[in-house]
Amino acid sequence: MLGEYGRDGLGGDLRAAGRLGGRVLEAWLREPTRENAIALGIRKEPTGAMERKTIWLFGRQLFNSVAVSLATTLLGIFLACTAAYAFSRFRFPGRRAALLGFLVIQMFPGTMMMIPLYILMDKLGLLDQLLGLILVYSTTAIPFCVWMLKGYFDTIPKELEESAIIDGASRFRIFWSIILPLARPAIAVTGLFSFMTAWNEFILAATFMNEETATTLPVMLNSFVSKTTVEWGHFAAGAIIVSIPVVALFFALQRHLVSGLTAGSVKG
Repeated sequence: MLGEYGRDGLGGDLRAAGRLGGRVLEAWLREPTRENAIALGIRKEPTGAMERKTIWLFGRQLFNSVAVSLATTLLGIFLACTAAYAFSRFRFPGRRAALLGFLVIQMFPGTMMMIPLYILMDKLGLLDQLLGLILVYSTTAIPFCVWMLKGYFDTIPKELEESAIIDGASRFRIFWSIILPLARPAIAVTGLFSFMTAWNEFILAATFMNEETATTLPVMLNSFVSKTTVEWGHFAAGAIIVSIPVVALFFALQRHLVSGLTAGSVKG
């Protein structure tokens, strides 16, 4: 056991160490370093930079989603209309095989093509490029759109085209001035389907787009979900914003949807 001197000496040493440690801590707090913060891009005073970056990034991803969806819709409608009209009005070698091929393709999910598409896009330099995503989405949407439009074109009487030919109209004039106006309901359905295919798709966008500035809104929503937590407020707000364009497009095209779906799916 310690004697009286030993206890007093040990207590004095501890008190001295405590006072010295307090002075060292005080001196350290008086001159803090900002090297780590500067390396991360954090400024001395609050500026809202992180909030502005988040808003800018969300706006960029919103632009990506709108651009990809609109381009996929326009490209899908253009290619599907021309192909469906050819399948409906002309007889050529391989016609039946091509139609069956489009039908068989619908039996397999698009994710089965993910690895070949990734290799192809890597070879073409289309990774992290909106053009690559547009081409991929158009490829997956066109077979369904061709079948829908082909069934609707079959319901349009051929006598209308024959009368136009007698009057001297070209095949392109017939297609542009007669067939397309009559096929508006089917075009509305295929356009909505193409738009929703691109707007809601997540797996391919998350695979082919690695840069934050190149991703789309579904990928952004997934970033709010981690292994341990979910930012429900951000997720809910983003989900509402994502759903607005689809709802608005549906209401704008709703008068064409019923007739387009029924005529394009049960005739042919």
